[in-house]
Amino acid sequence: MLRLSLEALQIVDAIDRRGSFSAAGKELHRVPSTISYTVGKLEDDLGVQVFERNGPRVELTRAGRELLKEGRYLLKAAQDLEHRVRRVASGWETELAIGHDSMFSSMAFDIDIRAFYDLARQTRLRIVQEALSGGWEALLDRRVDLIVGVPGDGPAGGGYVSQPIGTLDWVFAVAPTHPLAAVPGPLGRNELQHHRAIVMADSARQMAPRTVGLLLGQETLTVPDMTAKFQYQLAGLGFGFLPEPCARAAVAAGLLVEKAVEEPKPAETFYLAWRTGEAGAALNWWLERMRRPALFEHLCRYVPTLPTIAVSQEKSNAING
Repeated sequence: MLRLSLEALQIVDAIDRRGSFSAAGKELHRVPSTISYTVGKLEDDLGVQVFERNGPRVELTRAGRELLKEGRYLLKAAQDLEHRVRRVASGWETELAIGHDSMFSSMAFDIDIRAFYDLARQTRLRIVQEALSGGWEALLDRRVDLIVGVPGDGPAGGGYVSQPIGTLDWVFAVAPTHPLAAVPGPLGRNELQHHRAIVMADSARQMAPRTVGLLLGQETLTVPDMTAKFQYQLAGLGFGFLPEPCARAAVAAGLLVEKAVEEPKPAETFYLAWRTGEAGAALNWWLERMRRPALFEHLCRYVPTLPTIAVSQEKSNAING
């Protein structure tokens, strides 16, 4: 007789992530007594202790960690099976996750989302933001079904289709008050290594994160997205490469100084990518929308620029004032 149930594994997973029975109950919309009963029955059926109780906080035992490690594969497989069955029955996915690189704002998809909801309200949409290699990883790990504007070539191994949608040039820039602004000639490693680089965090969890252009021992300020990187470079807190649409207006306004460097960053290609053999009606609809010729130009309008930065700063000042 099978002693494990998907419901019990789901509850153990929620308790581990949330840290307590009560928090897991809130996430799963179950009363605490149901959570406690299910865990107790699981432990009795298996003849092992799954959790160590320390007041309201709980921790997995060694046996519990092994159970959850393998159990999460079962939960994922069951979820994938459920989605496939429903997709076969209706032709439309129950949920579709659209990922995009943090270079661009989620508002770039505003018109597409409105058009999709007018057609297919039965499919739940989830918009996910990733950075650098994190977009590729999210696609291969099935956290997203389609990734839009993901930079760089995809990982080896296949299992996905990718199409280039556009290329972006980069500008090395610093604030006028930054010490590097006054250094003549192209900047080399000797000049850069004494100053702070501002870099975007790679959202990859398992894949090796990208570290472009950093020197050994380089002081860095790591930020979550391109908007923050742009703001900190405007504030003179460090140097770095910015997307050309991001930098040109600031340079023209005298808020940034473009500097030549001995090792410029080459133009980067951005891709549209999706997994092979899984296209339902919703994914096919989004693929058609995202293949339009002017897509990349549209996305680049949502790269952080001076007007958007000014609006965010005004909001911050209003809150703090």
